[in-house]
Amino acid sequence: MKKQFPQALTIAGSDSGGGAGMQADLKTMQMRHVFGASVVVAVTAQNTRGVNDAFTLPKTIIDEQFEAIADDLAIKAVKSGMLANSDTVRTVAKNLRKFNFGPYILDPVMVAKGGAHLLTDDAVATVKQELLPLASLVTPNLPEAEVLTGITIKDQGAMRVAAEKLQTLGAKNVLVKGGHLDTETAASDYVLLADGTDFWLSGPRFETINTHGTGDTISACIAAEIAKGTDLKSAIQIGKAYVTATIRDGILVGHGHGPLNHWAV
Repeated sequence: MKKQFPQALTIAGSDSGGGAGMQADLKTMQMRHVFGASVVVAVTAQNTRGVNDAFTLPKTIIDEQFEAIADDLAIKAVKSGMLANSDTVRTVAKNLRKFNFGPYILDPVMVAKGGAHLLTDDAVATVKQELLPLASLVTPNLPEAEVLTGITIKDQGAMRVAAEKLQTLGAKNVLVKGGHLDTETAASDYVLLADGTDFWLSGPRFETINTHGTGDTISACIAAEIAKGTDLKSAIQIGKAYVTATIRDGILVGHGHGPLNHWAV
């Protein structure tokens, strides 16, 4: 008898270097024993050294990808990453309202590791208006949380305030990733849940520049776990443990900000 398999969806851009974006999402879902489907919204020419060029797909083909997936697959959780511009954000929001793909994880990707901007300035407002209210969980890093909330984040207290602000903007649950905080020994993330409970997730800080795709990976892992039926708190904890392992057990690929080791356990 064939086994019914949990299925999750990533909405993201393609990373030709294979380290982030749709490629990182699908590798992560595969490692979590979840079948990953994808809606590609943009194609980038990039590697570990940076983004050379990018092309955003027309709205019609984005719509058609959503239609095709909804017509055939049983998606139980969905995440989004790079969305490029306001038109794409609106198109994604429209389709998320139209189709029931389960809990939605919003990774508000704005800047690549090499510094290239992956979300236009006007699209930030659209993300706040259109996507935050749809999100079961939003997973910004500190620079992204600062842009979304207008709060300068220099310590853990400010991380709490930013998470509360994101809830007032419509996000139900919030994971503020603290990797950019200036601490020597630990990388601590703050989680604020819809019921008001909160907790910290801490992991060791590793001396490496091979962290390309960390945000994509943790959000994809959380989405995959939710598709399997894992509760949100446990899914977040599993996501943190997995991304820590992918950095700890690093691999050497390329000559810049290298990718994670998605084989790590």
